[in-house]
Amino acid sequence: MMRFNHMELTFAPGALTPSTRESIVGFYTDVFGWSSTETDVLGMSCLLLQLDPYTNQFLLLAENERPLSSPGYDHLGLLQDSRAEVDRLLDACKRFQQTDDRVQIKEYKDLVSPGMTVHAFYVKYLLPIWFDVQSMERAHAVPTWTYA
Repeated sequence: MMRFNHMELTFAPGALTPSTRESIVGFYTDVFGWSSTETDVLGMSCLLLQLDPYTNQFLLLAENERPLSSPGYDHLGLLQDSRAEVDRLLDACKRFQQTDDRVQIKEYKDLVSPGMTVHAFYVKYLLPIWFDVQSMERAHAVPTWTYA
């Protein structure tokens, strides 16, 4: 089985100032519950955002002469267990946006297809990509196979 481990996001040299790092940590720990660690990678001071300490999923933020540019809707999907969890996170993003207008939110109508409804919104804050926060509701329960 292949799993997501990490994604490195690069910024222009000098962009990851202490103030910017503090803002990034504030949002992603407050809203998403991620943890953060300052780390040294190949002689560079980086910021590591860990999504879940049990799965080793993380984002590594580093500076590079050729930083990531994502002017469109490039995104990383964050699958939630329920519609209620998506709505809770959207509310948290909106509350944070009231104190910091750099939070960008795109709300979408449910994407309904035969057998599944995707409930989602996009959020972007100081990182060069959007996050697609979503739940997938199946019309019928998906059988779980267990081998004895």
